[in-house]
Amino acid sequence: MDEILDVTQKLIELSATISIVAVAISIIMLLYRATIGPTNPDRAVALDIIGVNLMAIAGLIAILLVTTKFNDVVLLIGILLFIGTVGLAKFLEKGVIIERDLD
Repeated sequence: MDEILDVTQKLIELSATISIVAVAISIIMLLYRATIGPTNPDRAVALDIIGVNLMAIAGLIAILLVTTKFNDVVLLIGILLFIGTVGLAKFLEKGVIIERDLD
């Protein structure tokens, strides 16, 4: 029974490590798209996906370290990502984030 648990633990560690490397490569490619992207909406989508990848890395690290402390980090990144997406979409749509009436 201990052999099965050891094999399972090693398999989880290996798959989490491979996933972290794949997500890191994805972030590098997205950084290229965010800086060189042909249009501003392309840059916005790249930044959103970078945030989602950061959430994935935090979740994978939580799996590797066998802890639940990173769950709060994932939620915080998600909330900040949502607020940033709304602000960026408003900026791309209207050109300003906070509208001020000078009447």
